[in-house]
Amino acid sequence: MLEHIELDGGTIAVDVSGTGPLVVLAHGMGDSRHSYRFLVPELVAAGYRVANVDIRGCGDSSTGWSGYERADIAADLVAVVRHLGGPAVIVGQSISGGAATIAAADAPDVVAGIVELAPFTRAQSFDLGGFLRNRNQHRAGTFRLLTVMTTGSLPGWLAYLDIAVPTKPADWTDERRRIEDTLRQPERMAVLRAMTKTSPTDAGARLADVRCPVLVIEGSADPDWADPAAEGRRVLADLPSGLGELAVIEGAGHYPHTETPAEVLALLLPFLGRTLAALPIGGRSCLGPDSTRRSSPRPPPRSPTRTGSRR
Repeated sequence: MLEHIELDGGTIAVDVSGTGPLVVLAHGMGDSRHSYRFLVPELVAAGYRVANVDIRGCGDSSTGWSGYERADIAADLVAVVRHLGGPAVIVGQSISGGAATIAAADAPDVVAGIVELAPFTRAQSFDLGGFLRNRNQHRAGTFRLLTVMTTGSLPGWLAYLDIAVPTKPADWTDERRRIEDTLRQPERMAVLRAMTKTSPTDAGARLADVRCPVLVIEGSADPDWADPAAEGRRVLADLPSGLGELAVIEGAGHYPHTETPAEVLALLLPFLGRTLAALPIGGRSCLGPDSTRRSSPRPPPRSPTRTGSRR
């Protein structure tokens, strides 16, 4: 059921489905809640209440907000969790991965865990060697994003997506058209440009303040970094020791939840089970009165590599 939550400065659209412990999904810039179309039914079938959010300025949420920083998005996500009744695990992709970090640091009472998909969570340093070596991926993707930032080029964004989604889902033609139609609206493109100009410094500064479990998922073919796995390890290193784990999905790009949903679910469902199972919701445990465990997804065709917490 789609509902609109009124906040100071605008309205956030949230599509809520299922019953059980709360999982909040937040997409990346230039996208909408439709990005999670493959994960939502699986999470609902596994016994979760899923709140699929259009972050500020995107999808069915309003435009005209005063800011589009990660801290702004984080405040919206915390408001959604409090409105719906937490605790919750927040799953954030790209810019929303950084927002999830801030939400966890700011609201440990309602954020039980976070999952960061291809997150921009740390201040980025320019990797000249990787930029020169990785011409077909990192270099090309960076140029496309710079074009969007400086000119608001819709063809530039679509060209970036063609690089960032190396494994095209079966419905990609329709999905690409949907994104294109949305960003033809000047106010939506203005939001995308504003988000490309934000810095993840605010999120990186809060990594040390996180106290809940963190799962970072990277795609090995993500063009946003010369070495996506190394970026994931740097996120873990800035967290308190023992909180984070990293998984890398071979061949996935910047949108692993749409490119390789089975692999993401194989990582996500066990994390949710560990993180939410013991928490009281409505006077009962998240597992319900019979304490039965939720089902796991079908075995994925590819096994992600996994790394424990590093300091």
